[in-house]
Amino acid sequence: MALDITAPAPMAGAKKDADYVFYELTRSICPECRRVIDAQILLREGKVYMRKRCPEHGPFEALVYGDAEAYTRGARFNKPGTIPLAFTTEIARGCPHDCGLCPDHQQHVCVGIIEVNSACNMECPLCFANAGAGFNLTLKDVEGILDHLVTTEGSPEVVQFSGGEPTIHRLIIPMIKAARARGIRHVMLNTNGKRIANDDAFLAELAEVRPSIYFQFDGFASETYRIIRGDPDILPEKLRALERLATIGCGVILVPAIERGVNDHEVGAIVRFALEHPAVRGINFQPAFHAGRHSTHDPLQRVTIPDVLGWMEAQTDGLFLKSDFVPVPCCFPTCNSVTYAYVDGETVLPLPRVLNVDDYLDYITNRVAPDLSDEIRRALEGLWSSSAVPGSDKSAAEFALSCAACDLAGLDLGAVADRMFMIMLQDFMDPWTFNQKNLMKCCKEFLLPDGQQIPFCAYNSVGYREQAHIQLAARERARNRAKRAGVPVETTPITFDFKKPYPHLPLVPNRHGRSW
Repeated sequence: MALDITAPAPMAGAKKDADYVFYELTRSICPECRRVIDAQILLREGKVYMRKRCPEHGPFEALVYGDAEAYTRGARFNKPGTIPLAFTTEIARGCPHDCGLCPDHQQHVCVGIIEVNSACNMECPLCFANAGAGFNLTLKDVEGILDHLVTTEGSPEVVQFSGGEPTIHRLIIPMIKAARARGIRHVMLNTNGKRIANDDAFLAELAEVRPSIYFQFDGFASETYRIIRGDPDILPEKLRALERLATIGCGVILVPAIERGVNDHEVGAIVRFALEHPAVRGINFQPAFHAGRHSTHDPLQRVTIPDVLGWMEAQTDGLFLKSDFVPVPCCFPTCNSVTYAYVDGETVLPLPRVLNVDDYLDYITNRVAPDLSDEIRRALEGLWSSSAVPGSDKSAAEFALSCAACDLAGLDLGAVADRMFMIMLQDFMDPWTFNQKNLMKCCKEFLLPDGQQIPFCAYNSVGYREQAHIQLAARERARNRAKRAGVPVETTPITFDFKKPYPHLPLVPNRHGRSW
């Protein structure tokens, strides 16, 4: 029967608008079973949320970004990806189960992370690596990883040695030397600082190889360290490590994990401390993300980059403003923000206040103006990159060129390496906020012995870490058995299986969400 469109509609209540704007559809994972599911990105009350439903475990919702306007505006900083020289894996099961890097990935490796061990000399309640007994890579393992990285990258920018706690690996210095020998521009050591504070011989070895130090530093209050690190008395040891690093001229980037209600009040104090300390060249603030080992949390109250920027502006009395920070274009723009300042005594001058960085890094409108120099743009792209290392020769040259473009008199550009200061904010995804779109442009990869290069947030959220940990630990046991028996070791390649639930390492149980 034909529909009579002239018939009166049945009486009903007045329609009303939703309390959100549907912004886009993406793919995510269930925080419980890790299966890939659809997810909606919603704008509500000036913030950005992710909403999704697992057919088995029901609905989940999480805060993604604390400023909806900044989130949508950041799209113009989405730089075209740089494709690696070679891919390692094939497209078979689809993202995020083909890592990697597979040909669907949209960015090369800016920062390659090598976890040389799983053990640690601390037991932090917040630890995305879920550090504990398990495995130690051999020097041969690491050399193979580095050789493969050179094959795929040509001239790798940054390798970071991590763990566990990498400084307790007995071969960490030869591993750093192996990276140096392959012409890798910047070598980082990710550490809690305990061995540096107490081991004179190790300090002397660091003075010889001079890596950049990526230094765990969450604030100053005992309660901060009790909650985040499980050690309320560790601050003096950290300060001693920093003083010792200053004596050998190793540049330091402080890495605070910021958790709401724990150390959010210490953001400004960390900035002021870093500006004054002779060893510190920058800060990388990391809002706490809830993968691996973590305490109970509310995903609707997670810390995001705009939150940290707001606290910084308020707690430094405007020394740094929200407007001083620009999204990092090499990854998805809402994953990172960064600024640089010229520091000379009491003078702290953020670069975006004297140079309109937006004009050079706007990839959507791609405006053409007579004063937009390709050389300046390339310099800013180098600075506004995940691979930037403050104080390095490369970053100093890029910073000097950018400052020269401002035509500012009185700046001592010859000493710019000592006077440039970086603040970066890095928001990693966890199972509640995992976004496949962001993942496909990730430029920070974990590097495994068999050549896989797995994006950071896939490794920590999808199930790669748990599977790799089990297999690397099994390799070590097999290697030890073969050594005792005096026979050659047979190595089984690392593989990943997402067809069925994989046995996880013990994790802190969590399940939070909101129905709609």
